[in-house]
Amino acid sequence: MSEGADDDGGAGAAARSRGGSPRGDGFAPSALGTREHWDAVYERELQTFQEYGDTGEIWFGEESMTRLIRWMQKHKIPLDASVLDIGTGNGVFLVELAKFGFSDITGIDYSPSAIQLSGNIIEKEGLSNIKLKVEDFLNPSTKLSGFHICIDKGTFDAISLNPDNAIEKRKQYVKSLSRVLKVKGFFLITSCNWTKEELLNEFSEGFELFEELRTPRFSFGGRSGNSVAALVFQKTELTTLVRFLEEPHPAGEQPMGSCFC
Repeated sequence: MSEGADDDGGAGAAARSRGGSPRGDGFAPSALGTREHWDAVYERELQTFQEYGDTGEIWFGEESMTRLIRWMQKHKIPLDASVLDIGTGNGVFLVELAKFGFSDITGIDYSPSAIQLSGNIIEKEGLSNIKLKVEDFLNPSTKLSGFHICIDKGTFDAISLNPDNAIEKRKQYVKSLSRVLKVKGFFLITSCNWTKEELLNEFSEGFELFEELRTPRFSFGGRSGNSVAALVFQKTELTTLVRFLEEPHPAGEQPMGSCFC
């Protein structure tokens, strides 16, 4: 779902648009948050790849991919762990994961052109152990579940800019993440729209901060900060309990039991 950038500080396509926002959530609505925009983007990139072999841009730059893979290596994530790339775009990160040795990789995007582009790039690389699916993460199919690792580089940013009730869409994103990620599984998110503190608030329901990843810093006007936020969350068992309590139960049945002992 995400368009590219040259480096961590250049992900301007989904850059923060604060102040003056009519919605009250801190973001001004933008076409960058719509499916129509990304369909058009990847239709162009697909045509460019077919004509010139250009794979397109890398969201947040190559360093963002290296940062995530290094974290997975540092924490000895098994190479057969199931990994989901949310909003895979051109699928370049999937290629890097496969080259590193990961064998259970899935990329999803709600744009069919993005999935077609990813498939063409993966085929060109001679890789066959990558699964691709056209999926809307806000309404995922029941088959999309049981992942050890979920990764987002810019998709949550784009959802935050949706002109149509972005606040509810962000809440649905968190619910979908809870559905597809295993308990104790890890969620790695890179964002140029959200600060660390804001992301902690957005993912406070059923997730806890595991680690903050170092990202490039900038200085301007005597102040310094990070151009992007990169965090690792871990899903807690609370998410499963909350979902169970919210589900309808037959009359007389108490929504508590020995399954949570």
